Amino acid sequence: MSVFEAKAELAKIPTEPGVYRYFSEEGEIIYVGKAKNLKNRVSSYFVKNHSDRKTRRLVSQIRRIEYTIVHTEFDALLLENQLIKRYQPRFNILLRDDKTYPFIKVFNEPFPRVETSRRLDKKTGTFYGPFANARSMYNLLDMFRELYTLRTCNLNLTPENIEAGKFKVCMEYHLKRCKGPCEGRQSLEDYDREVASIHQILKGQLSIPQNYFKENMIAAAEKMEFEKAHEWKMKLETLQSFQSKSTVINPKIGNVDVVAIASDEDAAYVNYLKIVNGYIMAAQTLEVKKKLDEPDDEILALVLFEMRTTYESDAKEIISNIDITTDFKAEITIPKIGDKRSLLEMALKNVHFFRKEKAERQMIESSATTNRRDRVLIKLKADLQLKSLPRHIECFDNSNIQGTNPVAAMVCFKEGRPSKKDYRHFSIKTVIGPNDFASMHEVVTRRYTRLLEEQAELPDLIVVDGGKGQLSAACDALKALKLYGKIPIVGIAKRLEEIYFPEDTLPLYIDKKSESLRLIQQIRDEAHRFAITYHRDKRSRNAFVSELENIEGIGKKTAANLLKEFRGVKAIREADVERIAQFVGKDKAQKIKEYFAAIEQ
Repeated sequence: MSVFEAKAELAKIPTEPGVYRYFSEEGEIIYVGKAKNLKNRVSSYFVKNHSDRKTRRLVSQIRRIEYTIVHTEFDALLLENQLIKRYQPRFNILLRDDKTYPFIKVFNEPFPRVETSRRLDKKTGTFYGPFANARSMYNLLDMFRELYTLRTCNLNLTPENIEAGKFKVCMEYHLKRCKGPCEGRQSLEDYDREVASIHQILKGQLSIPQNYFKENMIAAAEKMEFEKAHEWKMKLETLQSFQSKSTVINPKIGNVDVVAIASDEDAAYVNYLKIVNGYIMAAQTLEVKKKLDEPDDEILALVLFEMRTTYESDAKEIISNIDITTDFKAEITIPKIGDKRSLLEMALKNVHFFRKEKAERQMIESSATTNRRDRVLIKLKADLQLKSLPRHIECFDNSNIQGTNPVAAMVCFKEGRPSKKDYRHFSIKTVIGPNDFASMHEVVTRRYTRLLEEQAELPDLIVVDGGKGQLSAACDALKALKLYGKIPIVGIAKRLEEIYFPEDTLPLYIDKKSESLRLIQQIRDEAHRFAITYHRDKRSRNAFVSELENIEGIGKKTAANLLKEFRGVKAIREADVERIAQFVGKDKAQKIKEYFAAIEQ
C-alpha cells in the first residue's frame, strides 16, 4: 500500500476503540493490533519514519486494512487475543501454549478420582493449574494420598452398579488406602466430604480442612477413641507441615496477581504470580520474542490477560512494576514499600534470573572450547551471582536419629569434582539432643577455626544442607570468625530444591534442568551420604563398646581402645589371650576370653 493509498484509507477509520488487521498482497493477515483510538494508532504506522527495521518491513507489506469497533479497550484486548490465536500472524508476538503443562483434575463422576491431566476438557471435571512446576503438583497429590482415602480405579461406580454387586475390593482396600466404595463400604456423602476438602486446599483455603481435622480430633478424644484421635492429629500435622513449607505471603494482602517485566531489543521476560489467601498458588516465567518494537506495557497487557485466563484469576488488584492502562477490571498498583513491594521484588528477581540464565546459556553454548566442568562452574557463578568461579566448594550436613549419636560431615569439591582427601567427619561435642541449628553452628566454627589457624585455603563457596534455619546458624558461626561476607554461603532446602541466601527471606528457584543446580544437588547428596555413613559407623562402634562394657573390669575407655586396635568385636573374640593382654593386662584379657567363651556355649 502506497503512502497515498494509506492516507485515503486512514480518512475512513473512526476514533473509537477497536481491533485492526493488516493484510498482505496474498490476502494473509500479517498483523493484528488493538487501540484505544483506532485512527490515531493505525495512522502512526504511516505518518512517520520508523527506526525499527521490523516495523518498516511490516508497513511495506501492508496492502489492506480492516478494523472492528468495540465498546471498551478491554473488549479490544479480548478480541485481539482471540484473533492472534486463530490466525497466528507472522508479525505478532505469540505466547507459549500452556496445554503441555499438567493440571490436577477432579473428575465429574460418582466417587470422583483425583489425577493429573494434560488435556483440558472442563466438561469432564474440575481442573486446577496448570502447574509450570510439576514437582509441586506431585507434592500436592502425595499429600492428598496421606490425608484422604481416594480410589485409584476407573470403575463406573454408579449406585445401580454398586447395589448389583458388580465389583470387589482390590489390594488398595486391604492396604487401607481406599475405603471400598465399590462394595458400598464407604458412603457417597463421606467420600464427597473428603473431595470437598481437596477442592478447598487447591483453592488455597487451608483453614477449612484444618478446622475439620481439629474438630474431629477433639471429638474422638472426648469419646475416649484415642486411636481415631491420633489419626486425625496426624492428618492435621501433615496439612500444617505443608502449610509451613509453602511460600507464604502476608494474608492481609488478600487475593492479588503480581506481574513484572524486563525487556531488551529482541525479547521481553515476564514473571506472573497468583496469590490466594496468602499463598503462591501459581508461578510462571516466560520469554516473549518481539516481532516489532512493542512497548513493555502492550506486551505485559497481553501476557497478563493470558495468565489470568489460564490460571482463572479474578483478583481485584494487580501488582506490577510498570503502569498498564488497559482495564482488567482490577486496580493496578506499583508499590514502593511494604509487603506488596516484597512481592514485586520476588517477581522481579525471577525475571532477572530467568533473563540472566538465558544469556549465560547462550554464552556457554557459543563457546565450543569451554569444557563441561568450566561451563557448569560459570553457570553456577552466574546463578548465585558470585564474584569469582567457585572452584573450591565445601558442603555441610548433620545426621542424627532422635538425637542419638549426632554427627556432621563436610565434603569438598574442587573444579566441580569430589576431593575425597579433603572430606571431614565431626562428632558433635557441645550440643545435647536433636538440635540441627546448634550442630551446624558448631561444625562450621570448628572447620574454619582450624583452617584459619593452619592458614589453609578457604573455599570459594559454602553450601549448607537445609533451609533458612541451618543457613542462619552457619552465618552466625562465620560472623564470630569474622569471615561473614568474605566467603559466599547458600542453603539448599530439600522440598523444592530452593536456594536461600543470607538475610534474604525469598528463595531462588533455579531451573530443575540446570547443570548448576545438578552440581549443587550432587554436592548436597554426597555430604548427606558421607554423614549417614559416619553415623552408622558410630552407632555400630557404640554398640560394640556397650557390649564390651558388660565384662567385669572393662570400662568405656578400655572398650574404645580395644575396638580401635582390633577394629571389631569379632577380631577381639578370635584373638588369643597374649595378644589382648598387650593392651589391657593378663587378668582383664582372661576375663574377656571367658566372657566370649560363655556366650558361644
